Amino acid sequence: MSAKDAIRQTLDMSERFITAYVNDLDDGALRLRPIEGMNPIAWQLGHLLSFERAMVEGIKPGSSPPLPEGFDDIHSTDSAKAKKDEGFRTLTEYQSLMQAQRAVTKAVLDGLTDEEMQAPGPERFRKFTPTVSDGLNMVGIHNLMHVGQFVAVRRKLEKPVVV
Repeated sequence: MSAKDAIRQTLDMSERFITAYVNDLDDGALRLRPIEGMNPIAWQLGHLLSFERAMVEGIKPGSSPPLPEGFDDIHSTDSAKAKKDEGFRTLTEYQSLMQAQRAVTKAVLDGLTDEEMQAPGPERFRKFTPTVSDGLNMVGIHNLMHVGQFVAVRRKLEKPVVV
């Protein structure tokens, strides 16, 4: 198995987990804060998308589809700290934006040579993803880190266990 194969598996698994956790939620559930200090799923989905896009753009500038105006600001860490919920999208919109970005992420991964995979990662993220392959792997890992927080919403809404 190559590094690309392992990264693709992580990307695919994170996609499956996110889909499983949100498919039976409505838009209101995406905005629910189950406990103090926890960001709603809507913020997290936008945050994950913004991160993935920034990582891929850092690796191959101009490759990613644009996000709606103000999207990154709405899903920023500052916005989360301020507990601002204005501007969140519907589940369908998040899913569409994420699918478009993920297709580009996989295309960028597929187009890289082994040498490019070992090149320094985007400077913005280099502290925790020193190489391009680390950065692309982090995209899937980051999603998996966040889906654990989705469980609190699901439990509060008495949704079934899906993973």
